[in-house]
Parts: sequence; structure tokens; C-alpha cells
Amino acid sequence: MTEIVTARLRLRPFRREDLQAFVAYRREPEVARYQGWEDTYSLDDAERMFAAQEGLALGQPGDFVQLAILNRTSGAMHGDCAVRVLVDQPATAELGVTLATASQGRGIATEALTALVSALFEDHGLHRIFVETDDRNLRVHRLFERIGFRREARLVEADWFKGEWSTLRIYAVLAREWRVGAAARQSGGHPDR
Repeated sequence: MTEIVTARLRLRPFRREDLQAFVAYRREPEVARYQGWEDTYSLDDAERMFAAQEGLALGQPGDFVQLAILNRTSGAMHGDCAVRVLVDQPATAELGVTLATASQGRGIATEALTALVSALFEDHGLHRIFVETDDRNLRVHRLFERIGFRREARLVEADWFKGEWSTLRIYAVLAREWRVGAAARQSGGHPDR
């Protein structure tokens, strides 16, 4: 896979030299809070995840493909994006994002996800991209709304997660909606939804 490059960032598959930085931010309690792992995430956990990435390709149906989010100049790791193209729904993908605490609030997730979603629609011909979030994670709700996703559903206490019932929000965007939003962003306006 070729890298996705933005003004400040590079998105690419993980490499062995990324392991330590990857484990470090996954262990941050605030980072792990709404994710499917605990803040006890270990080097062994990371090595298993990295090994499972072998042979996976962005835009192909199957398991989640993890992409490192790196500073374009320094190579420092900010976090990662995950994309899973569904096997049972054509041209539909689930998206996720995780940033180290120090990288949050700086527009990095906005820049990374905007580039990734554009690549998925333009280069991989996807029709719909969605994200499932914890209802309490207000920062991620604002992030997805800011980049042009719409809230499709709120599923009350629908997920048994980390020992408690969790309410989920589903956000999504269609390729045609993304194109309208991209045109508005380029002209300095806002898409009319």
C-alpha cells in the first residue's frame, strides 16, 4: 500500500519500529477508555496485532487494517486509524481512530480521517463509511460531525462493554455526501445537509 500523505501527516501500515510508541499510547487510560483494549495493553498484544496485519490490504473486505498516523517531518507517531471493509455488505466500511493524548486537540484526527475517507471513496470505490462510538465520547462525536459524518442512530444500552451496558452512536457518510462536503470545503463554505 502506498502512503496517504497530507500537509502534516503520513498514514501507512505499521512497521516493527512502531511497536514501542504504539504500546505507549494504547496504555494511556484516557485513550483506552472507549476502546476494545485495557490500559494494560502489552508488547505481546501489539506483536499479535502487528502479525495479524500481514497480508491485509486497505480497501479489501476482511479484518481491520491499521494505519499509523505519523508526523510527516519528524516521523513521530500520533496514533492510528483502522478500516474494515465489510464482507457481507458491498462497498461498506467501518472506521476507527485512536490518538495519543498529547496529539489530541490539534486537528490531527481531522486531517488524518479526512484524507483517509477521501482515499477510501476515491481510490477504493466505497459507497458508505460508518463509525460506532460510545455515547459518552463527546470529543469523537464532534470530530465525526466536523468532517461531515451524520448521526444515524443512538442505540441505548445496546453493548455490554468493559463490565457495563454502553449506549452507542452510529455515524456515517455516503460517497455522494462526501463529494458535496469536499466541494464545499474547497470553496470555503459548508455543505448543506
